[in-house]
Amino acid sequence: MCTLALIGTALSVGGALAEGQQSKQMADYQAKAYEQQARADAQSSAFEQGQERHKQDLLQAQARAQAGASGVGISGSPTEVLAANARQGQLDLKAIQYGSQLRQDSLATQAAIARFSGKQAGGASIFKAGGNLVSGLSGLYDPAKAVTFGRSAFPPAPGGGLY
Repeated sequence: MCTLALIGTALSVGGALAEGQQSKQMADYQAKAYEQQARADAQSSAFEQGQERHKQDLLQAQARAQAGASGVGISGSPTEVLAANARQGQLDLKAIQYGSQLRQDSLATQAAIARFSGKQAGGASIFKAGGNLVSGLSGLYDPAKAVTFGRSAFPPAPGGGLY
């Protein structure tokens, strides 16, 4: 009977430790997934910015060509319009970059939270395993079956107190 109780306790302790290790591995995997998403977002943003720059270059070239075809020189109002378009283009590029940076920061934070949760699960499993061990071992102790080693060499004090 004692052997079965010890086996049960060992399995309980081992299960708690394995559970914590699995939780930590899952959290680490989730953190890596968040980091991979952040890298993908950075690449996507770089591509989107390149596309936006190309679009703006085409629009600027088209505006210059229209101004030249109309016989108006590229000075004064047409120059101001081109400069305003260029400034707006830069703002659009900055907005793309800013949005991407926000998403990347959010994913990095989620990765850090996932790693922290994994560490917490690993630590909690050790305490759970220790609790299972103490609980299992304390269930094995039976005071009625405890070993006693005879009586004291000294008789008890009269009235049950100390001498």
